[in-house]
Amino acid sequence: MRLISFLRACGTPSWGRLDGATVTDCGAHAADLKAALAADLAFGGLTGPTLPLADVTLLPVIPDPDKILCVGLNYATHVAETGREQKEHPAIFHRWADSLVGDGAALIHPPETDRFDYEGELAVVIGKGGRRIRPEDAWDHVAGFAPFNDGSIRNWQRHNIQFTPGKTWPGTGGFGPALVTPDEVADLSTQRVQTRVNGELVQDQPISDLIWDVPAVIAYCSTFTRLNPGDVIATGTPGGVGDKRNPPLYLRPGDTVTVSIGVIGTLTNPVIAETEPTKT
Repeated sequence: MRLISFLRACGTPSWGRLDGATVTDCGAHAADLKAALAADLAFGGLTGPTLPLADVTLLPVIPDPDKILCVGLNYATHVAETGREQKEHPAIFHRWADSLVGDGAALIHPPETDRFDYEGELAVVIGKGGRRIRPEDAWDHVAGFAPFNDGSIRNWQRHNIQFTPGKTWPGTGGFGPALVTPDEVADLSTQRVQTRVNGELVQDQPISDLIWDVPAVIAYCSTFTRLNPGDVIATGTPGGVGDKRNPPLYLRPGDTVTVSIGVIGTLTNPVIAETEPTKT
Protein backbone atom coordinates (compact mmCIF):
# COMPACT_ATOMS: atom_id res chain seq x y z
CA MET A 1 0.00 0.00 0.00
CA ARG A 2 1.10 3.56 -0.74
CA LEU A 3 -0.02 6.46 1.43
CA ILE A 4 0.51 10.13 0.64
CA SER A 5 0.01 13.57 2.13
CA PHE A 6 -1.17 16.23 -0.30
CA LEU A 7 -2.93 19.50 -0.97
CA ARG A 8 -6.31 19.31 -2.66
CA ALA A 9 -6.88 21.54 -5.69
CA CYS A 10 -8.52 24.07 -3.38
CA GLY A 11 -5.33 24.27 -1.30
CA THR A 12 -6.52 22.38 1.80
CA PRO A 13 -4.27 19.61 3.13
CA SER A 14 -5.32 15.98 3.27
CA TRP A 15 -3.92 12.49 3.04
CA GLY A 16 -4.90 9.29 1.32
CA ARG A 17 -4.19 6.04 -0.40
CA LEU A 18 -2.43 6.08 -3.76
CA ASP A 19 -3.55 3.56 -6.37
CA GLY A 20 -1.68 4.15 -9.61
CA ALA A 21 -2.87 7.48 -10.99
CA THR A 22 -5.74 7.94 -8.52
CA VAL A 23 -5.93 8.95 -4.87
CA THR A 24 -8.54 7.92 -2.32
CA ASP A 25 -8.93 11.00 -0.11
CA CYS A 26 -9.01 9.68 3.47
CA GLY A 27 -9.05 13.07 5.16
CA ALA A 28 -12.43 12.40 6.78
CA HIS A 29 -10.94 9.56 8.85
CA ALA A 30 -8.07 11.42 10.57
CA ALA A 31 -6.61 14.91 10.59
CA ASP A 32 -3.44 13.83 8.80
CA LEU A 33 -1.31 10.79 8.09
CA LYS A 34 0.55 11.09 11.37
CA ALA A 35 -2.76 10.99 13.28
CA ALA A 36 -3.90 8.07 11.14
CA LEU A 37 -0.78 6.10 12.05
CA ALA A 38 -1.32 6.88 15.74
CA ALA A 39 -4.91 5.63 15.45
CA ASP A 40 -3.71 2.40 13.79
CA LEU A 41 -6.33 2.67 11.06
CA ALA A 42 -6.92 -0.19 8.63
CA PHE A 43 -5.85 1.82 5.59
CA GLY A 44 -6.95 -0.71 3.01
CA GLY A 45 -10.57 -0.47 4.13
CA LEU A 46 -10.88 3.31 4.19
CA THR A 47 -13.18 5.00 1.72
CA GLY A 48 -13.42 8.54 0.42
CA PRO A 49 -13.60 10.66 -2.70
CA THR A 50 -11.41 9.52 -5.58
CA LEU A 51 -9.14 12.19 -7.05
CA PRO A 52 -6.76 12.14 -10.02
CA LEU A 53 -3.19 12.19 -8.79
CA ALA A 54 -2.52 14.94 -11.33
CA ASP A 55 -4.98 17.21 -9.49
CA VAL A 56 -3.21 17.16 -6.11
CA THR A 57 0.09 18.63 -4.90
CA LEU A 58 2.25 16.18 -2.99
CA LEU A 59 3.53 17.18 0.44
CA PRO A 60 6.32 15.50 2.41
CA VAL A 61 5.07 12.04 3.33
CA ILE A 62 4.67 13.17 6.94
CA PRO A 63 4.40 16.98 6.81
CA ASP A 64 4.72 17.54 10.57
CA PRO A 65 6.66 14.71 12.25
CA ASP A 66 7.50 15.12 15.91
CA LYS A 67 11.05 14.05 15.09
CA ILE A 68 13.24 13.72 12.01
CA LEU A 69 16.30 11.75 13.07
CA CYS A 70 19.11 11.36 10.54
CA VAL A 71 21.90 8.81 10.64
CA GLY A 72 25.30 10.02 9.50
CA LEU A 73 28.09 7.82 8.18
CA ASN A 74 26.05 4.65 7.79
CA TYR A 75 27.70 3.29 4.61
CA ALA A 76 31.39 2.37 4.62
CA THR A 77 31.84 4.06 1.24
CA HIS A 78 30.64 7.37 2.69
CA VAL A 79 32.79 6.94 5.81
CA ALA A 80 35.80 6.38 3.56
CA GLU A 81 35.17 9.36 1.26
CA THR A 82 34.78 11.72 4.24
CA GLY A 83 37.96 10.47 5.89
CA ARG A 84 36.15 10.13 9.20
CA GLU A 85 36.65 7.40 11.76
CA GLN A 86 33.92 4.78 11.98
CA LYS A 87 32.53 4.88 15.50
CA GLU A 88 31.03 2.16 17.66
CA HIS A 89 27.55 3.74 17.52
CA PRO A 90 25.54 5.58 14.86
CA ALA A 91 26.00 9.34 14.44
CA ILE A 92 22.56 10.95 14.87
CA PHE A 93 21.52 14.49 14.01
CA HIS A 94 18.14 16.04 13.29
CA ARG A 95 16.24 18.16 10.78
CA TRP A 96 13.20 20.41 11.19
CA ALA A 97 9.93 19.70 9.40
CA ASP A 98 10.09 22.92 7.36
CA SER A 99 13.38 21.79 5.83
CA LEU A 100 11.53 19.20 3.72
CA VAL A 101 9.45 19.40 0.55
CA GLY A 102 7.41 16.77 -1.26
CA ASP A 103 7.96 15.01 -4.54
CA GLY A 104 7.93 17.46 -7.45
CA ALA A 105 8.45 20.53 -5.28
CA ALA A 106 11.58 22.65 -5.64
CA LEU A 107 14.60 22.44 -3.39
CA ILE A 108 15.62 25.93 -2.29
CA HIS A 109 19.22 26.96 -2.94
CA PRO A 110 20.07 29.60 -0.31
CA PRO A 111 22.33 32.54 -1.23
CA GLU A 112 24.68 31.80 1.69
CA THR A 113 26.28 28.82 -0.03
CA ASP A 114 27.87 27.56 -3.21
CA ARG A 115 28.14 24.07 -1.68
CA PHE A 116 24.57 22.74 -1.74
CA ASP A 117 24.83 18.95 -1.81
CA TYR A 118 22.54 15.93 -2.31
CA GLU A 119 22.31 12.84 -0.13
CA GLY A 120 19.97 10.08 -1.31
CA GLU A 121 18.68 7.92 1.54
CA LEU A 122 16.06 5.45 2.69
CA ALA A 123 13.61 6.98 5.17
CA VAL A 124 11.80 4.81 7.71
CA VAL A 125 8.48 6.04 9.13
CA ILE A 126 7.47 4.85 12.60
CA GLY A 127 3.98 3.41 12.90
CA LYS A 128 3.80 2.17 16.49
CA GLY A 129 5.56 4.24 19.14
CA GLY A 130 7.88 2.87 21.75
CA ARG A 131 10.89 3.29 23.99
CA ARG A 132 13.87 0.95 24.33
CA ILE A 133 12.65 -1.12 21.41
CA ARG A 134 14.60 -4.35 21.00
CA PRO A 135 16.10 -4.99 17.55
CA GLU A 136 14.10 -8.20 17.22
CA ASP A 137 10.88 -6.21 17.78
CA ALA A 138 11.78 -3.22 15.62
CA TRP A 139 9.91 -4.26 12.48
CA ASP A 140 6.64 -4.20 14.44
CA HIS A 141 7.15 -0.44 14.83
CA VAL A 142 7.71 0.35 11.13
CA ALA A 143 4.82 1.86 9.15
CA GLY A 144 6.78 2.00 5.92
CA PHE A 145 9.50 3.51 3.78
CA ALA A 146 10.10 6.41 1.41
CA PRO A 147 12.95 7.98 -0.56
CA PHE A 148 14.65 10.91 1.17
CA ASN A 149 17.15 13.55 0.08
CA ASP A 150 19.12 14.90 3.05
CA GLY A 151 20.14 18.08 1.23
CA SER A 152 23.16 19.62 2.93
CA ILE A 153 24.70 23.09 3.04
CA ARG A 154 28.28 21.87 3.32
CA ASN A 155 30.04 25.11 4.28
CA TRP A 156 27.64 25.59 7.20
CA GLN A 157 27.87 21.91 8.13
CA ARG A 158 31.65 22.16 8.36
CA HIS A 159 32.29 25.58 9.86
CA ASN A 160 31.87 24.25 13.39
CA ILE A 161 31.78 20.84 15.10
CA GLN A 162 27.99 20.43 14.84
CA PHE A 163 26.10 19.19 11.74
CA THR A 164 22.83 21.00 12.46
CA PRO A 165 23.61 24.42 10.89
CA GLY A 166 24.18 22.72 7.54
CA LYS A 167 21.36 20.21 7.66
CA THR A 168 18.06 21.93 8.25
CA TRP A 169 17.71 25.00 6.00
CA PRO A 170 14.11 25.56 4.87
CA GLY A 171 13.18 23.66 1.75
CA THR A 172 16.55 21.98 1.24
CA GLY A 173 15.50 18.32 1.56
CA GLY A 174 13.03 16.05 -0.23
CA PHE A 175 10.76 13.37 1.24
CA GLY A 176 8.37 11.31 -0.88
CA PRO A 177 6.48 10.57 -2.94
CA ALA A 178 4.69 8.00 -0.76
CA LEU A 179 4.91 5.93 2.38
CA VAL A 180 5.26 2.38 1.09
CA THR A 181 4.15 -0.27 3.56
CA PRO A 182 6.50 -3.19 4.29
CA ASP A 183 4.25 -5.74 2.56
CA GLU A 184 5.04 -3.99 -0.75
CA VAL A 185 8.79 -4.64 -0.33
CA ALA A 186 9.64 -8.32 -0.58
CA ASP A 187 13.32 -7.84 0.36
CA LEU A 188 14.34 -4.43 1.65
CA SER A 189 18.02 -5.34 1.72
CA THR A 190 18.22 -5.73 -2.07
CA GLN A 191 16.68 -2.34 -2.87
CA ARG A 192 19.31 0.11 -4.13
CA VAL A 193 19.62 3.76 -3.17
CA GLN A 194 20.29 5.52 -6.48
CA THR A 195 20.72 9.28 -6.81
CA ARG A 196 20.87 11.11 -10.13
CA VAL A 197 21.70 14.74 -10.84
CA ASN A 198 20.40 15.86 -14.23
CA GLY A 199 20.14 12.20 -15.20
CA GLU A 200 23.72 11.28 -14.20
CA LEU A 201 23.94 8.41 -11.72
CA VAL A 202 26.01 9.66 -8.77
CA GLN A 203 25.08 7.26 -5.93
CA ASP A 204 24.20 3.56 -6.21
CA GLN A 205 24.36 1.13 -3.31
CA PRO A 206 22.13 -1.60 -1.86
CA ILE A 207 20.49 -1.12 1.52
CA SER A 208 22.20 -4.35 2.61
CA ASP A 209 25.40 -2.28 2.85
CA LEU A 210 24.12 -0.24 5.81
CA ILE A 211 26.56 -0.42 8.70
CA TRP A 212 23.69 -0.23 11.19
CA ASP A 213 20.56 -1.78 9.74
CA VAL A 214 17.01 -0.57 10.33
CA PRO A 215 16.37 -2.61 13.52
CA ALA A 216 19.71 -1.51 15.00
CA VAL A 217 18.98 2.16 14.29
CA ILE A 218 15.47 1.95 15.74
CA ALA A 219 16.79 0.24 18.87
CA TYR A 220 19.53 2.84 19.30
CA CYS A 221 17.32 5.90 18.74
CA SER A 222 14.50 4.59 20.92
CA THR A 223 16.93 4.25 23.80
CA PHE A 224 17.61 7.98 24.08
CA THR A 225 14.17 9.22 22.95
CA ARG A 226 10.67 7.85 22.63
CA LEU A 227 9.73 7.16 19.03
CA ASN A 228 6.19 8.25 18.15
CA PRO A 229 3.89 7.43 15.23
CA GLY A 230 4.94 9.51 12.24
CA ASP A 231 8.52 10.01 13.39
CA VAL A 232 11.01 9.77 10.54
CA ILE A 233 14.45 8.17 10.53
CA ALA A 234 16.68 8.87 7.52
CA THR A 235 19.08 5.94 7.51
CA GLY A 236 22.16 7.49 5.91
CA THR A 237 23.63 8.13 2.49
CA PRO A 238 25.99 6.00 0.37
CA GLY A 239 29.27 7.22 -1.02
CA GLY A 240 29.26 9.53 -4.01
CA VAL A 241 28.13 12.79 -2.46
CA GLY A 242 28.92 15.87 -4.52
CA ASP A 243 31.22 17.36 -1.90
CA LYS A 244 33.69 14.47 -2.23
CA ARG A 245 33.71 14.05 -6.00
CA ASN A 246 36.63 15.27 -8.12
CA PRO A 247 35.74 17.85 -9.22
CA PRO A 248 32.97 18.52 -6.67
CA LEU A 249 29.39 18.33 -7.94
CA TYR A 250 27.21 20.83 -6.11
CA LEU A 251 23.57 21.56 -6.86
CA ARG A 252 22.76 24.74 -8.79
CA PRO A 253 19.46 26.42 -9.68
CA GLY A 254 18.12 24.65 -12.76
CA ASP A 255 19.38 21.20 -11.70
CA THR A 256 17.08 18.24 -11.06
CA VAL A 257 17.78 15.59 -8.41
CA THR A 258 16.14 12.17 -8.25
CA VAL A 259 16.43 9.56 -5.50
CA SER A 260 15.18 6.12 -6.52
CA ILE A 261 14.91 3.12 -4.21
CA GLY A 262 13.69 0.11 -6.18
CA VAL A 263 10.01 -0.69 -5.60
CA ILE A 264 9.79 2.04 -2.95
CA GLY A 265 9.72 4.69 -5.64
CA THR A 266 11.41 7.76 -7.03
CA LEU A 267 11.63 11.23 -5.49
CA THR A 268 12.21 14.06 -7.99
CA ASN A 269 12.99 17.67 -7.09
CA PRO A 270 14.17 20.59 -9.23
CA VAL A 271 16.48 23.17 -7.65
CA ILE A 272 15.65 26.88 -7.61
CA ALA A 273 17.31 29.93 -6.11
CA GLU A 274 15.84 31.34 -2.92
CA THR A 275 13.84 34.49 -3.62
CA GLU A 276 12.59 35.33 -0.11
CA PRO A 277 13.90 38.78 0.85
CA THR A 278 16.15 39.10 3.88
CA LYS A 279 14.23 40.31 6.93
CA THR A 280 15.83 42.77 9.37
